Amino acid sequence: MSGAPAAAENARWQARLELGLADRAGRTVVAHQRHQGPLTVQRPFYPEGAPCHLYLLHPPGGVVGGDRLEVRVRVEAGAHALITTPGAAKFYRSAGPRADQVQHLEVAAGGVLEWFPQENILFPGAQLCASTAVDLAPGARFLGAEVHCLGRPAISERFAQGRADLRLRVSRAGVPLLLERLLVTAGQGLDGPTGLRGLPVTGTLLASGADASDLAAVRAHPGGAGDRPGADHTRAAPTPLWAATLLGDLLMVRTLAPTTEPVQRLFIALWGILRPRLLGRPACPPRIWAT
Repeated sequence: MSGAPAAAENARWQARLELGLADRAGRTVVAHQRHQGPLTVQRPFYPEGAPCHLYLLHPPGGVVGGDRLEVRVRVEAGAHALITTPGAAKFYRSAGPRADQVQHLEVAAGGVLEWFPQENILFPGAQLCASTAVDLAPGARFLGAEVHCLGRPAISERFAQGRADLRLRVSRAGVPLLLERLLVTAGQGLDGPTGLRGLPVTGTLLASGADASDLAAVRAHPGGAGDRPGADHTRAAPTPLWAATLLGDLLMVRTLAPTTEPVQRLFIALWGILRPRLLGRPACPPRIWAT
């Protein structure tokens, strides 16, 4: 099947979720929640005490042309939230209309947000504009990642048709730390040294509050050797291409890979290195990552 059922094109979702996370007596709670359409969260989990683990839910599972998914998260001072998703977001082939994914993440001074949704999978022919904005106050901490899979490499299906407009912005106190845009149209940009080198999966890992010693610790990782909970290690997986750099105190890891699995393993391994160094906590993978 090359895309969603034709009937799905007629079911356009305008979904919006607002979340406010706050510290209450030493535990992070959902102090504010408002949603419209099929976008919500499960009840909070507390596998490590005070930090709150949340799973974003989009029950339809897939996104078609004309859909809009908007997520706004604010983490207040003293609060610590880890947000992930149960599975990949699938953006299906469109007959023409564009789908929008808008994510605005705001962290107050003294707040911590860990943002680790599963990957976005763009079916050939998808029309997507995905925008993530991270606004940090001085003293706020952010650890997060985004992974995009252009096409379906498992069945050798390239993103030769469609449009992917992928935007990422990180700022502190209104001053931009990172402004990035990847535009792939009708296959242009998938190949070559100035494009994606023919590798359909691209990922970005970010960590604020880092220094040169954190960068050295990340670079010392051999690459792709980290274990993903529940992963099948009976077959060797390819090692992704990746590099790390420091922009002020913002550590950034960029990667390209033939499939999503090696990127997931790499990012979880690097998260396991950075979390104790930057947040003073050992890695505590959400249970959903083991399924």
